[in-house]
Amino acid sequence: MKPFLRAILDFLSPPLCHVCRAFIPDAGELHICPACREQLTPVITPLCSVCGIPFDGSGQDHVCGACLTDRPHFDSARAPLLYEGSVRNLIHSFKYDRRTHLRRPLALLIIEHLGTFLNAGRFDMIIPVPLHRSRLRSRGFNQAILLGSLLAERLSLPMPVNLLDRIRKTEQQVDLTAAQRRQNVKGAFAVIVPERVREKRIILLDDVMTTGSTVDECALELKKSGSVGVSVVTIARADR
Repeated sequence: MKPFLRAILDFLSPPLCHVCRAFIPDAGELHICPACREQLTPVITPLCSVCGIPFDGSGQDHVCGACLTDRPHFDSARAPLLYEGSVRNLIHSFKYDRRTHLRRPLALLIIEHLGTFLNAGRFDMIIPVPLHRSRLRSRGFNQAILLGSLLAERLSLPMPVNLLDRIRKTEQQVDLTAAQRRQNVKGAFAVIVPERVREKRIILLDDVMTTGSTVDECALELKKSGSVGVSVVTIARADR
């Protein structure tokens, strides 16, 4: 009976690859076909043990020159995939084309690739990077909150969405230099209820990390409020 019902469901709503839209006979939870999965570029060792940026060649993880020169306020940052090709397209469709159902495969990719990192951290909560109210109104949703809802469920962690606030409107970071990005987000965030993050180990969640200026400013405020650990998790890692 179950195969028959599955056949009916596949006929009425066929499982299609989120990337190429091909039919997948056994889609599982991810709904990305094997051919498209092979095109996803994972972030692998060697990488910076702090900011998570990958190095060329082989070797062990170590701290990159940028983190040695100017140590970020977060303790570590990890992303499962490089921000290119199909991943870039999925994230863009998720954020700007309002294809909010893509939060599921994107969150599942985080869990699949970063399971060891997430479980070893003994985290107390997930905090999504907030949007300013004006940006939230125009977009209609915070992509980090949508991603975090599934992560919080799978990791059995709370995800309060009112502890960290973006108190100042900032420019879009995409066209700014690294120095301009740092200045753009300076003082843009505040912890609303400091006692709730005190002595907590936090997953700070966003979609893409480039220079890390946004998450670094968030981590600064969380550490000032007493957090004992902030680890950044994103779907993808872009070049600085």
